[in-house]
Amino acid sequence: MDARKLALVALFAALTAVGALIKIPLWPVPMTMQTFFVLMAGIVLGPRHGTLSQAVYILVGLMGLPVFSGGGGPSYLLSPTMGYLIGFVLAAWAAGLAAGGGRISFGRALGASVTGTAAIYLVGVPYLALYMHLVLHKPEAVGVALKTGLAVFVPGDILKCLLLTAVAPRIAALLAQREGRHARHDS
Repeated sequence: MDARKLALVALFAALTAVGALIKIPLWPVPMTMQTFFVLMAGIVLGPRHGTLSQAVYILVGLMGLPVFSGGGGPSYLLSPTMGYLIGFVLAAWAAGLAAGGGRISFGRALGASVTGTAAIYLVGVPYLALYMHLVLHKPEAVGVALKTGLAVFVPGDILKCLLLTAVAPRIAALLAQREGRHARHDS
């Protein structure tokens, strides 16, 4: 991996951490801007590097740096939000695949952001239900997880997807243009 790609991976891991600070504290999972940067990483960096950026983010948080919405450390493995964090890795990969690389149209950006958001829910909601059942001993864990871990997030996630649709193609084009300039200078 070249230095530019490595820097972009680190940048998107850091942006995801910043997104954790922009939050609405809901129970049991806060609403944050993390998902915006997760999906942007996949769309702009592609599936491989976008996924790597989120794996770095999670590893840094599990090592104890307070980059998650509620802090950090290995205890997060047993938190209600861990499934969503794991979903970030899958989401960056899925969004990157759906975006397809190259010139990213608004339609592809929308499809990629919706696909990535679905990937987060696919891991996060079942993990939350399992957490509520095994840790909180809630007999209605699945219903509560669907209500508090999915339904409340859909309106905000729709807005994030629309914002990504407007921003991601421009950022991807800017990065591609800069890469082209650097490739010409390196030859």
